Amino acid sequence: MKEVVVISLGGSLIIPEEPNAGFLIKFVKTLRKNYKKNKFVIVCGGGPLARKYIEALKLEGKSKKELSIVGIKATRTNASFVMQLFGKEANGVLPKNMKEIKDNLVKNNLVICGALRFTPNSTSDTTAAKLANYLKTYFINMTNVKGLYTDNPKTNKKAKFISKITLKEFEKKALKIKHKPGQHFVLDQKAATIIRKNKIRTYIIGKDPENLNKLLNKKSFIGTTIKK
Repeated sequence: MKEVVVISLGGSLIIPEEPNAGFLIKFVKTLRKNYKKNKFVIVCGGGPLARKYIEALKLEGKSKKELSIVGIKATRTNASFVMQLFGKEANGVLPKNMKEIKDNLVKNNLVICGALRFTPNSTSDTTAAKLANYLKTYFINMTNVKGLYTDNPKTNKKAKFISKITLKEFEKKALKIKHKPGQHFVLDQKAATIIRKNKIRTYIIGKDPENLNKLLNKKSFIGTTIKK
């Protein structure tokens, strides 16, 4: 039996401003190398595309729900693009619920999706955390920083890297931040609560596909491990 791995792929890695071809080609090759022992669910984030849509709608005074819905649509746009990169190895239609994802895993090495449906105060990370629980597996979050820090490393040079943290401590850290559509924190607040409640082993890693390959093969990697 192949082990299923859920990966939340940050939108900032897919299309920072232009399609991130160098990263994506390496990402595709990395997953292909691991098909013998793994199947993958890739949940695509909205990234800068979502944030641009959200900022434009804010100017029109749209509600928080409307901002979240346009963010969801951005995740699905990114997911459609990633699906085309993988071609026949992936699902041909974007799934809209977890059962469709599970059914697609029977015949595909990987299933790609965006956020599945609107739930308040959540991002595509929530979708990934729920899927990891539904499929009884672990969860990898790939983002544009190498893991969790004591503060935002982009604005605070003294921020220290955290290589290991408990599920409970991580949730406490996440809940200190007020949620907003298009937020930047490494994992959203709702996802932090889901992984804590369901004891889901979670990894936060940066944008190096070789680092992902090391993690998949249980070798030493750079990133943050979140577990009980």
